[in-house]
Amino acid sequence: MNKSGFDNEKYLKEQTASILDRVRRFNNKLYLEFGGKIIYDYHASRVLPGFDPNVKMRLLRQLKDDADIILCIYAGDIERRKIRADFGITYDVDALKLIDDLRDWGIDVAAVVITRFDAQPSAKIFKNKLERRNVRVYTHRFTKGYPYDVELIVSEQGYGANHYIQTKKPLVIVTGPGPGSGKLSTCLSQMYHDHKNGVLSGYAKFETFPIWNIPLRHPVNVAYEAATADIKDYNLIDPFHKEAYGEEAVNYNRDVEVFPVLKRIFDKIMGESIYKSPTDMGVNRAGFGIIDDKIVREAAQQEIIRRYFRYACEYAMGLTDKETVERAENIMKEAGLKPEDRKVVKPARKAAEKAIKEKKGNEGIYCGAAIQLKDDFLITGKNSDLMHASSSVILNAVKVLAGIPDKIHLLSPNIIESIGKLKIRIAGNKNISMNLEEMLIALSISAATNTASQAAMEKLSELQNCEMHITHIPTPGDEAGLRKLGVNITSDPDFSSKSLFVS
Repeated sequence: MNKSGFDNEKYLKEQTASILDRVRRFNNKLYLEFGGKIIYDYHASRVLPGFDPNVKMRLLRQLKDDADIILCIYAGDIERRKIRADFGITYDVDALKLIDDLRDWGIDVAAVVITRFDAQPSAKIFKNKLERRNVRVYTHRFTKGYPYDVELIVSEQGYGANHYIQTKKPLVIVTGPGPGSGKLSTCLSQMYHDHKNGVLSGYAKFETFPIWNIPLRHPVNVAYEAATADIKDYNLIDPFHKEAYGEEAVNYNRDVEVFPVLKRIFDKIMGESIYKSPTDMGVNRAGFGIIDDKIVREAAQQEIIRRYFRYACEYAMGLTDKETVERAENIMKEAGLKPEDRKVVKPARKAAEKAIKEKKGNEGIYCGAAIQLKDDFLITGKNSDLMHASSSVILNAVKVLAGIPDKIHLLSPNIIESIGKLKIRIAGNKNISMNLEEMLIALSISAATNTASQAAMEKLSELQNCEMHITHIPTPGDEAGLRKLGVNITSDPDFSSKSLFVS
């Protein structure tokens, strides 16, 4: 887990040079669609160990004097409150967070575009919120004729009906939270207006996955399929690239399916497109950053298993359908993997079995947890009347990291008692068992008077990117704590309580 399979500096150099070359090819006006996450790309950092989750931001900071940024968000995602799983926040909140994050890096967003806008109530509120904070907002309605009536699409009734977004710099980054945000349509709309006004702008696509110049069934590319099982993306050899150049390149179904129509749109806007394949459109140098294929393969295989667990839990919670879980399971099996190939799964389940044996005859659900430290050392924990399994395993882990004997208590009994009274008397909870978020607060309070607690607190940061498994779906308090610690968590699709509402 400490080994790196990816060279950020090499990737940064290759990717920057490739983008600038593409800008020059289009007369110094390029709309670059940014696929994937522009910041905090944790999927990439998990499947490419060593990949800096913010390396794209480092790239943008290098280019910021030459680049404007347009942020797109689909009105339907705002209306149905679509969730970004790794942060547990809705797409509209993620858009606001992205604007703040970009500002922290010294980069301003030129405009926000709400796509496929049809006066949805939540989208209107989102628009008002931004405009009242002095952010420029545009609304684009569904493009008439899309996707097949090219004559109508590339006309005043199609792209011409959209408001033109004023940009000043040669490179325009078009990004958004998640797939389907309307990035491509916004790029093409801008190009239509530019060419009408004599500006011969162009388009390119910045994506990390799938990686075009590694094998089709390489675990890194398979992990992308697992990550997008809910939208049913799959990888294939780009037939247009093979026909044009006689070379195999990996792309994914949606880009390949839309390319014939997209090429006709480019031809209509530009007179003639320079692109002979969807792979041609991409600016993707991630494959050149891989420096240890074995490390990368092993990491990607773990991500395939993680995705299966995630979809299984989402199905249990009613967030996805059975077909998605079955697809994720099939992807895992086709890769020759099973859930138990994740090292923390069996120890977590054994910890739960141990809890059952110790409390035989008592009512309740018994949960286990296991975490794998960066030296591969495995630590387990189980739930009790005082603590959730997540809280137990994290406490055990920081004790080991700080060299604190197991018999030493890190939490003051007075603090535990006070939190218990607060939960029962004020919050109306039925039990005092502390979730992870509560335990972390209790540990921080104890650290003020307890040197062992202080030593343990200082080790919490070392848990980031460690692998962890729980035998139940984390409660909201556990999930919030785990997210703050930055562990790579999976869980079995079982609930920690028979209650329908768990705080």
